[in-house]
Amino acid sequence: MSTKPTTTDLTWTDLDQRAVDTARVLAMDAVQKVGNGHPGTAMSLAPAAYVLFQKLMRHDPADADWTGRDRFVLSAGHSSLTLYIQLYLAGYGLELDDLKAFRTWGSKTPGHPEYGHTTGVETTTGPLGQGVANAVGMAMAARYERGLFDPDAAVGTSPFDHTIWAIAGDGCLQEGISAEASSLAGHQKLGNLVLLWDDNHISIEGDTETAVSEDTLKRYEAYGWHVQRVAPQENGDLDPAALYAAMREAQAVTDRPSFIAARSIIAWPAPHAQNTEAAHGSALGDEEVAATKKVLGFDPEQSFEVTDQVIAHTREALDRGREARGEWEKTFAAWRTANPERAAEFDRIRAGKLPEGWEDALPDFEAGKSVATRAASGKILQALGAVIPELWGGSADLAGSNNTTIDKTSSFLPEGNPLPEADPYGRTIHFGIREHAMAAEMNGIALHGNTRIYGGTFLVFSDYMRNAVRLSALMHLPVTYVWTHDSIGLGEDGPTHQPVEHLASLRAIPGLNVVRPADANETVIAWREIQRRWTKKFGTGAPHGLALTRQGVPTYPLNEDAARGGYVLAEAEGGAPEVVLIGTGSEVQLAVAARNELQAAGVPTRVVSMPSVEWFEEQDREYKDSVLPPSVRARVAVEAGIGLTWYRYVGDAGRIVSLEHFGASADGKVLFREFGITADAVVAAARESLDAVRR
Repeated sequence: MSTKPTTTDLTWTDLDQRAVDTARVLAMDAVQKVGNGHPGTAMSLAPAAYVLFQKLMRHDPADADWTGRDRFVLSAGHSSLTLYIQLYLAGYGLELDDLKAFRTWGSKTPGHPEYGHTTGVETTTGPLGQGVANAVGMAMAARYERGLFDPDAAVGTSPFDHTIWAIAGDGCLQEGISAEASSLAGHQKLGNLVLLWDDNHISIEGDTETAVSEDTLKRYEAYGWHVQRVAPQENGDLDPAALYAAMREAQAVTDRPSFIAARSIIAWPAPHAQNTEAAHGSALGDEEVAATKKVLGFDPEQSFEVTDQVIAHTREALDRGREARGEWEKTFAAWRTANPERAAEFDRIRAGKLPEGWEDALPDFEAGKSVATRAASGKILQALGAVIPELWGGSADLAGSNNTTIDKTSSFLPEGNPLPEADPYGRTIHFGIREHAMAAEMNGIALHGNTRIYGGTFLVFSDYMRNAVRLSALMHLPVTYVWTHDSIGLGEDGPTHQPVEHLASLRAIPGLNVVRPADANETVIAWREIQRRWTKKFGTGAPHGLALTRQGVPTYPLNEDAARGGYVLAEAEGGAPEVVLIGTGSEVQLAVAARNELQAAGVPTRVVSMPSVEWFEEQDREYKDSVLPPSVRARVAVEAGIGLTWYRYVGDAGRIVSLEHFGASADGKVLFREFGITADAVVAAARESLDAVRR
């Protein structure tokens, strides 16, 4: 059996130790039963996870969404059993049968933790490093939330003070996203964040000496973190008392984030599998499981052995949680009494409601004026910011180009930052040139709740963000990506900065709504619709990506049907439409110009603006057919990107005016002309489509 901790700073009984060893047995058995999975890390991390869930964290298993709870992020998501077993032991609703169903169809215990699927899982992790950035975002959100509701309270006295705990592995810290996020966390002095590094020296290819030789603790010191190293017990097992002491010390450090390095032995105490790469991602095998059970004092003939005494002991977390929540509710009630206006604001925000009359703040844009949609977006954001205090965000060092500064006088920066606009509760976030981390931090902010987050960069750099954007969609998170410079229209910066395949690629992500407004007024409707659609209720929310122009585009009269994703911008004259021209973004003006020429030639032509394919597909068949009549087979779609999106809309007789190659360095107008993205090209394509229909 495992030995007791080497110090007595922590109350630790034989029953606590038996519960830790039970977690190890359950990890082995769950993987062994299904035949695949990651047992080793769950075995070695069992003491750390147990200390967190049973001895340290403020949480209530009976109310997993309690506002005042600490958050726990398992960035090393492959070790999902580390989390599932603690959720089972603490009483979150998982039972032994759920562990037996690990990684099988329909179970509550999928291969990696999934937000919204399993109670107590705060975020979907799997791609390594994402959880680190999620945790940083949660810590940022917690500070901003405090600023909204209780900015003047002393540190540690507010009902909105809580700790973000995260566990990361070697793989998480090798991924570049964790470096981006950790750098920002240090810069922001996020004293409510504690990151435990499971330093087990093993990855899939073996000892991490194959790929890593840096001093990780010095790296985190350089980021500005408080750093500790926790030594193992003499037998190599993690020391619960030492972990507890380090975690308590980390909680006491409130002027910077804390990093705890815990040297562990993967698959401890398996006699032959410990400290091997095989234990990372493979079942240990019946003989090794039996041998390990003997070492731990369990019956090798039994599987999923949990004594009544152990489960009764660990389920006392329900009593502690109820007590902790009760104490918090007293503090919260006192805050409500002392702050009635802020309490009313909290209730509104918590319910996902917007302030009365918020839409009245939206600007009007005069038809006929030339306005870049990025510029329109900036004016809209500033207008919304004045009336929606929970709306905040920024840019990956491109605020001046993305127009994402919601308040020039208020930057989200910690105390001690020398900039005059620095405010620990500021509105404008400076993410730095860290696009991937920015996207994952936005996910963490959305997961934390009680704020509305957006973040900007150039559309071409959405490639850097894609994995986190995909997770936004997978989790149905209401984050808003502001992607500007959306085509070759950005001009002289050339093909490295000109998105060509990006719109189609992003539209391929299930659950992501891409919105490419044609003009300033469609941009108004886009932002308005995004706010209306905001919800954190799992399964009902969705991320949105705004694709906005650098160059000016004509402004058309506002049409409410833009919120339906596609609508008739200009109707055919002189009879029913013979051809339909579909455009998005800056190319809508080309469709309008082409219509004018076709109408002059006696061809009744309809122009459809389709700012969002996803919103359009939500509409019923009657509406979609009214916009794109099935009887009108002559169709042209025009977009300055690859045409992949548009084949389903133009049909067998239709044509697409698109860009099927990279751009070049020249003025945007020159590029549109030289690459054939013109009104003349749309007219020619329309005539080809008409000929195809008539054949």
